[in-house]
Amino acid sequence: MTAAAIFAMAATSCGNAGAKNDGKKETKKGVTELNAESFNTKVYDIKASELVYLGDKPAIVDFTASWCGPCQRIAPILEELATEMGDKIVIYKVDIDKNNALAREFNISSIPAILYIPLKGESVMTVGSRGKSQFIQEINTYLLNNAE
Repeated sequence: MTAAAIFAMAATSCGNAGAKNDGKKETKKGVTELNAESFNTKVYDIKASELVYLGDKPAIVDFTASWCGPCQRIAPILEELATEMGDKIVIYKVDIDKNNALAREFNISSIPAILYIPLKGESVMTVGSRGKSQFIQEINTYLLNNAE
């Protein structure tokens, strides 16, 4: 199955997903920023005929951009969760402006787009801002209930 088939989306949240980056570089402790190359070695090899998760812990991938207000609101929540739950899950972020081809591969048309990748079962893509309690609920539902 292709990335596009798995993660087709029609929802909207923070429109204009193709806008240009303002050039700011963020450094976070708990959330790891990925580019296309590191994504292909840590998450999925998108060139493969079938997507197989490459990690050893369930993962969250936050497709984001520096100009997106809702993305900036959830960033500190994801940092907290990465610190609090780092022994159970891993959290990544992908800047769609720096990684246009990767965003297109996953049909990212609105952000924040959150990809939940369990160790077993299907990945789930959600769109939109949410609070910490909803993230915890989604982590428990999509990631930890399917953990090995």
